[in-house]
Amino acid sequence: MTRHLPFASTLLLAFLISLAPAASAGERPLKGGASKPDVLYHNYCSVCHGDRGDGNSRAKNSLVPPPKDFTRAPELTRDTMITIITHGKPGTAMMGWKTQLEDKEIAALADYIRSTFMQVSLDPKLQRGRVVYAQNCMVCHGERGQGAAGAAGLIPARDFTTPQARVELTRERMINAVTQGRPNTAMAAFANRLPATDIEAVVDYVRAGLMLPSTGGISGTNAHAGRSGEQAGEGMSMPFANGLTGDAARGEKFYMANCATCHGAKGDGKGPRAYFINPKPRNFIDKNFRLAFNRPAIYTAVHDGRLGAEMPAWSKVLSDQEMTDVSEFVFRRFVQGRGASAK
Repeated sequence: MTRHLPFASTLLLAFLISLAPAASAGERPLKGGASKPDVLYHNYCSVCHGDRGDGNSRAKNSLVPPPKDFTRAPELTRDTMITIITHGKPGTAMMGWKTQLEDKEIAALADYIRSTFMQVSLDPKLQRGRVVYAQNCMVCHGERGQGAAGAAGLIPARDFTTPQARVELTRERMINAVTQGRPNTAMAAFANRLPATDIEAVVDYVRAGLMLPSTGGISGTNAHAGRSGEQAGEGMSMPFANGLTGDAARGEKFYMANCATCHGAKGDGKGPRAYFINPKPRNFIDKNFRLAFNRPAIYTAVHDGRLGAEMPAWSKVLSDQEMTDVSEFVFRRFVQGRGASAK
């Protein structure tokens, strides 16, 4: 039975401002199974926060405020991060993941972010190394350590972000290269320009802040890279939790009765009530957003609602099956672009 409720037509507002789930690198283990925090990060966080945790992602230009740059966030304590991951953060696109992740997974995810992306912001020595890098190294090695183009006849600057660099470049070798330079390359000796403490600091910064673990080519910055079409679709085809299966036809009836007045029957954000809404309803058929949603992510937004917005927590009103039905319709019609009521 269709329900007509106050603010119902803004059901989908939270879907677009909660982009964290993104194109997944792989499915989450079964409940109770082992969970790898790096996989959780890439599956649930990288589309907004980027594969390097610096907020440099495909979603950053669509979110206000932009995603948090963890590499410059010393104010974030572990407890604060766990709370935000669990419940979300009002006034931002950060949604809560308490219905998708277990407490131990959320804690592991916070620890992974802190140990992988936040080392620099939490360590004064590494912060000094970042300054030294910007002043002396960035012109050749690039802002993110990816290596800038070398002058004619010179070997290009080392790309610190490659798996090969992580294997070959020991700390001792890097300190020696910065101190004495590298023959037949543009790498000059800095022994007479920098004190030994700064040389050690910049090397440690490069290792902690730029030579990050491999993402396998799958991230919020470069979604589906290196994968076949079938493999790329694995994350977006993730099923609903708890064995639920949605009925898109029933979901369509609910959407058209309660949501289309704002977001439009075509999902283009041009419903008849859109003029009166601030912020304006999002365009769900925009390709950048269609890359960001799978079934579990949509269901979470429906279930939890959105603090500070008209988006209610539908778990207080609808059954699990009803929320699954409307989520299935939204996924099929707007994310996949299939016909209405497709099975």
